[in-house]
Amino acid sequence: MDLKALVLCTDDKIMRVLRRVLSDLEVDIETCTDADSAVRRLTRSRFEAVVVDCADEDLAARVLSSVRSAPCNKRAIAVAMIDGQTTVRSAFALGAHFVLYKPVNFERARSSFRAARALMKCERRRNVRVPIEFPVTLIAGADQQRITTLDISEGGMAVRVPRFVPRSRGVRIQFTLPGVDYVINCAAEVAWKNPGSHTGVRFLELSREPRQQLKIWLARHSPEIEPDDPPISCKLTDASAAACYLETSSPFPARTRVVLTTQAGGVRIPVEGVVRVMHPEAGMGVEFTQPTDEQRAQTEKFVQAVKAGKTPLEFTVLPEGMDDEDGSDTAVEPPSEIKDPLLSLFARSAEFTGESFREELRAQRRAASSAQAMSAVV
Repeated sequence: MDLKALVLCTDDKIMRVLRRVLSDLEVDIETCTDADSAVRRLTRSRFEAVVVDCADEDLAARVLSSVRSAPCNKRAIAVAMIDGQTTVRSAFALGAHFVLYKPVNFERARSSFRAARALMKCERRRNVRVPIEFPVTLIAGADQQRITTLDISEGGMAVRVPRFVPRSRGVRIQFTLPGVDYVINCAAEVAWKNPGSHTGVRFLELSREPRQQLKIWLARHSPEIEPDDPPISCKLTDASAAACYLETSSPFPARTRVVLTTQAGGVRIPVEGVVRVMHPEAGMGVEFTQPTDEQRAQTEKFVQAVKAGKTPLEFTVLPEGMDDEDGSDTAVEPPSEIKDPLLSLFARSAEFTGESFREELRAQRRAASSAQAMSAVV
């Protein structure tokens, strides 16, 4: 199934670049030259991406707002094309996930759309539901119910629940995927409920191994699911126990769940995280995901490999989708017991421009190096 993008732009030069880039990336495009027609199409057709020229901010805001309000396009990836009159922060405030600077050239557009396409695939895959019935155990406090699925996707499942379950996060589900000997047990929340017994359950804190098992099973049972794009190479410049900063011309937007991987001593070490800070065409700050003992152990292993690396390590990053649980595009201030300068800097990212943020990173790096040198002398 082809990916589709809706493009609102009247600039012929930009359109020539976009047609070439998106054709190379196997993304079909539909074009609009006015906001009214763009809004109409968004209400009638599904698109994996919406690309908007922000020359007129009011019209751009109207179209980008329509992306979120159209039920079939809530998960579409929004790309804003901006010039010097529109700041990156303004574009993100309008609802953009990615930013393209004008004048738009082929190489820069290709880098941005390479990351956008990988995320478009993730988000479309989350929409794919496989109709199937199999037993599931739903645990809400001391109450356990044996329920039956109606369908399943990467993000959750629709189930038939005989007894009422309140809409809350305090439930767990346990099930075995049909045809395979693999048990998934994870936290969940009741996301919706219709007047009958049908209920939507959203998966929470699904760690990497069960998520991979679920992705493999879904791919086998749905022809609509495509394989992931290749991971994107990046350079790790800063790392702490809680976060890291990656330099790449193809960064992912804030709230993207990612898997960062390196090789150390012939061993592949992946670690999960969420993008907290994104600087277009330059890099991104990632907070490590560590709610479980398994994830904390894997993060520690990753950080130790980075610190012990005698030769420069190679890093790749792959998106897993957008994080529904976090509605902001900035990091949350770390708990008071976690004194992590890097994560604290992410939390203050709104105070900086992209360049001043990276200068602050360099200052932190110099301070850390000086502290290590003083410690070695002592």
